[in-house]
Amino acid sequence: MRVLWLSALAAFAVDQASKLIVVHAMDLQTRLVMDVAPPYLVFRMGWNEGINFGFFSGSHDLMRWGLVAVALVITALLVRWARGFSRAIARVSAGLVIGGALANALDRLIYGAVADFLNMSCCGIDNPFSFNLADVFIFAGAAGLVIWAEDERAKTP
Repeated sequence: MRVLWLSALAAFAVDQASKLIVVHAMDLQTRLVMDVAPPYLVFRMGWNEGINFGFFSGSHDLMRWGLVAVALVITALLVRWARGFSRAIARVSAGLVIGGALANALDRLIYGAVADFLNMSCCGIDNPFSFNLADVFIFAGAAGLVIWAEDERAKTP
C-alpha cells in the first residue's frame, strides 16, 4: 500500500504546487488569461464550483461540502479496493485518483471552488473549458484502474 500513498502524495503535491505557482505567484487569478503556447496551451483562470465542466454549479455551499464528502468517500473506497490489487501499477493508479480528488477537495475547502487554469485547443477545435493537474491525475488514474486493476478476492472460487 506504500506505493498507493506515495503516488497519492505526489499527485496531490504536484497539483497544489502548480496552483501556487500559476494562480498565485504568476497572478493568474488577477490576469485571468496568459498565452503560453497558443492555442495548444493557454492559462485561463476558472473557479469551478460544480463538477466537470462546471455542471451542477449553483447551490454553492451544498455542492461544495457535498463534493468534499464525495472525495473522502471515494478515497476510502479506493483504499479498501486497492488492498486486493497484486499489481503495483494498479495501486499507483488508485493513488493518482486519490491524490487528485483530495487536491480538488482542498481547493474547495480553501477557495470554495476548484482552481482550474489549463486550457488546450488544437486543430480548429476551440476548447472553452479549463482544467487542472488534479483532473489529469484523476483521469489517468481512472484509466489505469480500468486497464490494470483486479480484485484478488474476485479470483477465488
